[in-house]
Amino acid sequence: MSITQERRTALIGEYATNPHDTGSPEVQVALLSERISNLTEHLKVHAKDFHSRRGLLMLVGRRRRLLDYLKAKDTARYESLINRLNLRR
Repeated sequence: MSITQERRTALIGEYATNPHDTGSPEVQVALLSERISNLTEHLKVHAKDFHSRRGLLMLVGRRRRLLDYLKAKDTARYESLINRLNLRR
C-alpha cells in the first residue's frame, strides 16, 4: 500500500526542479498522487475500510492545498504539473 523506495526515487527524479530537489511542490504533489492512487485501489477491494478512507481524504486535502499554493505562486508550473499528472481542474 505504501510507495516502494525505488518508485519514490523515480518520482522524485521525474518531477524535481533541480538535482537535489526533494521538497518542491511538484515533487510533493507527485508523491501524494501516487499514495492517493494506491489507496484508491485498496478501497476498491476493501470498501468498508473507513480508517483508510479518512486517510485518503486527508491526503486529497493536502494535495489540494499544495496545488492551490502552487497556482498562487506560479500559474505556469501549476498548469504543467496538472497536465503531467492528468489531474482535473
